[in-house]
Amino acid sequence: MAVEARWRYRGDPQEGQSAPLVQFTNGTLKSCENLNFTLYKNQDASNPRKKHRRILNAETDRLSYVGNNFGPGCLKCNTLCRYFVGVLDKDSGELEVYNADLFHLQPLVSDDAGDEDLSEYLNKTYREKVDLCIEAFGTSKQRRALSSRRMNEVRKEVLNKAVVNAAENIIETKGMAAVVNDATEDDKADVSLVLPPCHADAERLEEVYKFDDLLSPAEYEALKGPAAAFVNITSDEILKLKEQKSYCSFVLDELKCLPVNEKKRDHQARCLWFLDCLVKLSYQRVVKKKQALGPDCPPIITNKLVKNFTALSYANGRIQNLVSASMKAKITAYIIALALHINHFQTDLTILQRDLKMRENRILDIAKAMRLKITKSKSLSGCEDHKLGTLCLPLPVYKMPVGRRKRKMN
Repeated sequence: MAVEARWRYRGDPQEGQSAPLVQFTNGTLKSCENLNFTLYKNQDASNPRKKHRRILNAETDRLSYVGNNFGPGCLKCNTLCRYFVGVLDKDSGELEVYNADLFHLQPLVSDDAGDEDLSEYLNKTYREKVDLCIEAFGTSKQRRALSSRRMNEVRKEVLNKAVVNAAENIIETKGMAAVVNDATEDDKADVSLVLPPCHADAERLEEVYKFDDLLSPAEYEALKGPAAAFVNITSDEILKLKEQKSYCSFVLDELKCLPVNEKKRDHQARCLWFLDCLVKLSYQRVVKKKQALGPDCPPIITNKLVKNFTALSYANGRIQNLVSASMKAKITAYIIALALHINHFQTDLTILQRDLKMRENRILDIAKAMRLKITKSKSLSGCEDHKLGTLCLPLPVYKMPVGRRKRKMN
């Protein structure tokens, strides 16, 4: 059996005041506790346009919300349609209907900040403004990252102050001249780490960069097997190697003019084979000890190259043999020293520079550090100038480059 229901229109719940319906812009209301509403109406009741204007305010523990039914911020739907709210009496089954107004409540942000606070905010950088937003609205992960970055900045500032204080104390104790002298000695020590041993007091050119410092007797003997292919090489074979790009240009050029004497020819072949090993090593970034230069390279030579011309580095959970920038400079210095022994203590630095794929200024700096005399000479084609490095006695005095930024040694 159907239940009979009736509704009755009651008009305004209070005289001249419709029932307010509330909608929050930033979410739905989960609890009505600690929420106070205040309704304000215009006092000019005689003005037909103003007597219906209302402002509704809602106060919570955290924010204040405000909404109105007039002005540019009000809902347009209030002027286009009417709203009603019904109250059902379950006992009698009667629905009482009242007039209603819809209010759109928005958070009220305080605008009572002083001019000084506003100017201070405007003077902040973009990074500082973003940090303020993260502090107010950021996620917990963003706030932790912000806190960590600020701690790092504080530690960096403390470290910089400590370094400055330490430098001032050293200068006060030792004097500026002594500090500059120590720095110069340190630079010379850094340079000597990548250069072959230099005997500046030698009386003969052969003794300035001794051959035994470049290759030990055991290593020299081990080169006999792989270098044997160079001893009796023909012009056609050299041309074929050039087409295959199996060896660097310096080695191929020197193979064309090997000495006739059998002993000297064998010596030159061994030096050229080892020089090519050094060039190929300079191309690598990470060296695997077992496969450094292929199966033809004797183990004693492989061990020498890995031990003396690579730096240990930890990456991807393991230790690697790395050809760093400083190690490449060391390889270049040993190549120049070996080329001096091959070419009667004068070598074409331009050809070596191109084989090593490096800047001209870099190889010239290394050659000057080795106390070579740098001169210009026309190439065999006569179309371009080449830089020659010559070892002569007495050795010229090496001067550190002034005003050039010191390269970081890895």
